[in-house]
Amino acid sequence: MNDEVFQQDLNEKSPLPGGPFLIQMLFREPVPMPDKADMAAVMERHIGPAECFCHDEKAAGFAALGHIAEFKDGKAPVQLMVMGCTHFEGKGFDAFLLSQMWDCAEDRDRIFRECQYQVAAVDMLTAALPALERAELDMDFLDALAELYPSCEAFYFQNCGKLFLAEDVRDHRISGPDRFIRFGINARFFHIQGTQDMLVDTVGMSTLFLPDLQYHFHGVDPNWAVNHAYNLASYLLANNNPIQDGETVDGVANGVISRDVQWRCQYENALVQPPREVLDICMGEYAAGGR
Repeated sequence: MNDEVFQQDLNEKSPLPGGPFLIQMLFREPVPMPDKADMAAVMERHIGPAECFCHDEKAAGFAALGHIAEFKDGKAPVQLMVMGCTHFEGKGFDAFLLSQMWDCAEDRDRIFRECQYQVAAVDMLTAALPALERAELDMDFLDALAELYPSCEAFYFQNCGKLFLAEDVRDHRISGPDRFIRFGINARFFHIQGTQDMLVDTVGMSTLFLPDLQYHFHGVDPNWAVNHAYNLASYLLANNNPIQDGETVDGVANGVISRDVQWRCQYENALVQPPREVLDICMGEYAAGGR
């Protein structure tokens, strides 16, 4: 739990819907760009047919031939880029971002102190893909990167603010849409100062042109809201967000999602930065604030 007080700031820049999915791999020592043939073999094993269109110490680029983006003036395979190793400044993260790195809380300070080098990787043209296809491709790309860089200490996902030990990325056994939910979506938790109210929201869904979720509540274990958020985010991704304003979803009873409890959904502006439209989930008897 973090008792640091933060100021609501809805004036900061909104995330760009459909923007690039950026992965930062953190290292203790500088690492070279892997061999071109090795990279090509690993990429093809994870993402399918791929064509390397550039490779040197500054960058390596691959066209994912099985994933075609359609535009008004034609079609093209999406691209996956890996940058050369550069210096990394762990001091660049503010306290607000640090407070929501739940998956690596015990190792966070050590990682940012010891890891002074990074390799960044990013997808390109992928905003034109269906959400589920893009999510699967980005996670296949992640698995390839984890294999290509065995000395990586940690992965930071800029779109959602999650930090993971590299071993947690390499050893995951998650399949389907839940891979992206695990690494690309962050459920944040806040106490509202001066009240008994709490807030859980997600960050990262807008990368896939899907809505983030928001829960404003009191009088119940916040883990109920966190677990519900991850489950609902997975449903939205798998089904391309079929939920309309005013509809209901199964709520939680005694910590378990239950059809006997229905929570109303509506689209609202986010209560906590970054500014964006969210799907607010009204938690029935536990709901706080006005809607």
